[in-house]
Amino acid sequence: MPSSIQKQYFRRVIIIFMISLAIATIGVFLGTVVPSQYFLPIKIIEVIMLIIAFFLRRKKGISYFFLFLFTFISGLSIYPILHQYVSSIGMQTILMTLIATTIIFIFIASYATITKKDFSFLGGILSIALLAFIIIAIIRIFWPLDDTSLLIYSFIGVLIFSGYILYDFNRLKKYGIKKRQIPTYTLNLYLDFINLFLNLLRLIGLLKDRK
Repeated sequence: MPSSIQKQYFRRVIIIFMISLAIATIGVFLGTVVPSQYFLPIKIIEVIMLIIAFFLRRKKGISYFFLFLFTFISGLSIYPILHQYVSSIGMQTILMTLIATTIIFIFIASYATITKKDFSFLGGILSIALLAFIIIAIIRIFWPLDDTSLLIYSFIGVLIFSGYILYDFNRLKKYGIKKRQIPTYTLNLYLDFINLFLNLLRLIGLLKDRK
């Protein structure tokens, strides 16, 4: 496929990614009027949609409607987390964390797209690390981690999703995408960004609590 077409698709991924973040932000703000008893069902819907997306991406990929619906629901599910951190570390710290996440994301994405190195080898490593990360997250529901273990867990989360940013952007640059894959790749980048932000936020929250 001509490189000009790939550049066009790449720009479209970035635009759709920014739209997805905007939709998620709307979801966060609307979360302020959602009764607390609805957040667990919302979280369950989010997880179910992630599982559906995992299977769809191996076939025909997800649709734009699915992507935007997921990011909206994701924004709703993030609200209780942010509300909790507002009371513990303050809105200013949350905004600074968001800015830091954006800077890290842009820096890694820029490096991944200009470097001549191929980071495809990270795919298997990151998949194993993410699986272990998810298993620990499930275990945490029944056996909460102490502060030190949670600090290490959060730091590892930052490394994993920083690695995924590097891997996903490098793969976009090296191998390109098809038009129908744009929503699926955008979802990958959205998950990279949001999970980097949440893990960085938890890490900073834990460090502030230790002072």
